[in-house]
Amino acid sequence: MIHFAKWKITLIIAVLIAGVLYAAPNLMSRDLAERLPNWLPHQQVNLGLDLQGGSHLLLEVEVGAVIREQLESVVDAVRTELRRADIGYTGLGVEGNAVTVTLRDPARLGEARELLRDVAGDMALSVSDDGVVEIAMTDQLIAERSRRAVEQSIEIVRRRIDETGVREPTIQRQGSDRILVQLPGVKDPERVKELIGTTAKMTFRLVDSSISPEQAQAGRLPPTVELLPSAETEAGTPRYYVVQKRVMVSGENLVDAQPTFQDGQPVVSFRFDSVGAKRFGDATRANVGRLFAIVLDDEVISAPVIREPILGGSGVISGSFTVQSAQDLAVLLRAGALPAPLKVLEERTVGAGLGADSIRAGTIASAVGMVLIIAALLVAYGLFGLFATIALIFNGILLLAVLSLLQATLTLPGIAGIVLTLGMAVDSNVLVFERIREELRNGRSPVSAIDSGYREAMSSIVDANLTTLISTVLLYQFGSGPVRGFAVTLGIGILTTLFTAIMVTRFITVLWLRRTRPKVVPI
Repeated sequence: MIHFAKWKITLIIAVLIAGVLYAAPNLMSRDLAERLPNWLPHQQVNLGLDLQGGSHLLLEVEVGAVIREQLESVVDAVRTELRRADIGYTGLGVEGNAVTVTLRDPARLGEARELLRDVAGDMALSVSDDGVVEIAMTDQLIAERSRRAVEQSIEIVRRRIDETGVREPTIQRQGSDRILVQLPGVKDPERVKELIGTTAKMTFRLVDSSISPEQAQAGRLPPTVELLPSAETEAGTPRYYVVQKRVMVSGENLVDAQPTFQDGQPVVSFRFDSVGAKRFGDATRANVGRLFAIVLDDEVISAPVIREPILGGSGVISGSFTVQSAQDLAVLLRAGALPAPLKVLEERTVGAGLGADSIRAGTIASAVGMVLIIAALLVAYGLFGLFATIALIFNGILLLAVLSLLQATLTLPGIAGIVLTLGMAVDSNVLVFERIREELRNGRSPVSAIDSGYREAMSSIVDANLTTLISTVLLYQFGSGPVRGFAVTLGIGILTTLFTAIMVTRFITVLWLRRTRPKVVPI
């Protein structure tokens, strides 16, 4: 008991010093902590939504739009293939989760089946004797496309939020088609909500100048074009363009977009990948002098004249941009388009004042709990209570240091986990001290009683903390949100408690024994 290996002493001192260094930045402002030299720890514990304030959004991915878009693309492909083969048809359209078409000549049913086999892909293709062809999406395929749409939406929402610089956002799936988004510290939730909810599907298409917008509004449009509104207005009057449905270049080929200035006006510069650059170059080379519409979510944001072929794979989007709107558009284009629209089901804003009240209440609870625990230890165990108090203080420091090192997010349930840890940390010392008292009553010497107390209580300490640790692991695995925050702090607290109870308190006791060689244990 008296002997303590040098490597153990070195390890204990090193861990305690590291704990103090990693916990110290939490006593500074964030700006001051970030200005510390790189060789010094500067991470701070991130505060959750309930402590820092911010926005809570529950979004629903409209997966039905993905299915409809897929079926509409199949309709276009069927129309193209049948016209190319000069096969007459009627009634081409979407019915439920299937595309149906009726051939005018049932004798060409076999030819049509072969043509449409590639169009159907993994969809179910069926034909009837009376010339009706059906391409249907199976339930399994719909479920797979829906799952993929939600996963892509989560990833794109994450990219967009990361671009805004929000610290430690919570973005996770909830149910089959919902996304939970929590943004601590967000001061402009409307802007973030707009960024998240914008589909940002960009296409580059040609303007059909042979049909005026007035004619398009008055009459029936050919199936190859559509009338789209412009983001710009003329003297407050909405402006429209007749745009070809055929997409010359898709926003999927964009690799970068940045806000910049041109002639003193905010614009957005963009750059294509190699495939997009070739398509863009071919399209501009073949259509010099025509209007080229840049369409974002079925709205023409810019329609410049192609004055010369653009072969470098890059260009500029101009329009009535402000600096903020140019930055937002660049963020949307860099992050990519959402596969489906997002609908806000629930929105809550937590004020910073409420978070400050929670922090204050948690700090008071921790302080009061610590004072009462220390008082109880000193009254019950005297000098040994002081040893346990020193270990308890280091326990709190180590817990804060680990949370900072892991960049964990501290929530109100997390503070509850810290308070509970401080209370539970005493249990280990109580087990040891009561065992020492028992050995002293049995007539053992001070050194023998202390040695037996630590040795015999060790299995009980480990068992008690291990069972609690298993519970915290299960809470983290199957819980979510606040439950996980509680599990994280409690789990880390159990590990730091084991270290301080088994190593630190014992080390302090050994130092005291070596220096004083007592005849009586003041416990």
